Amino acid sequence: MTRRTYTLLCAALLCLLPILGAAAPLVAQVDVSSQTMTVIQDGKVAYRWPVSTARRGKVTPRGTYTPQFLSRHHRSSLYDNAPMPFAIFFRGNYAIHGTDQISRLGRPASAGCVRLHPEHAARLFSLTQQVGMKNLRVVIHN
Repeated sequence: MTRRTYTLLCAALLCLLPILGAAAPLVAQVDVSSQTMTVIQDGKVAYRWPVSTARRGKVTPRGTYTPQFLSRHHRSSLYDNAPMPFAIFFRGNYAIHGTDQISRLGRPASAGCVRLHPEHAARLFSLTQQVGMKNLRVVIHN
């Protein structure tokens, strides 16, 4: 194997680390194109749920994140005190949280957050508390 091939192979593997969750015990992988979240626990798929990400004109940030804080009964300071139950904030005001707009799950509808069914949000919130925030990776990709 040439040095150039080796370098390219290493670069490709490094690019895959965020998608693989960098071996975190808990990974919440959001696929924006399919509007789904796959929860991977200890390397195995534990759940697959519909989500709503950003509607047209809004943005759900792509990337790999470690949660910044959790808020069980959060209310939005940006959107008319809207309820955001079981919020897991991963980048500034962006969070994964429950929604009361369940019929809109599976298609873009949010202002940028990742919306889940409240029962699913509660489950992810509980799992995050069990493993600790530093052991959850939020991976958002197309």
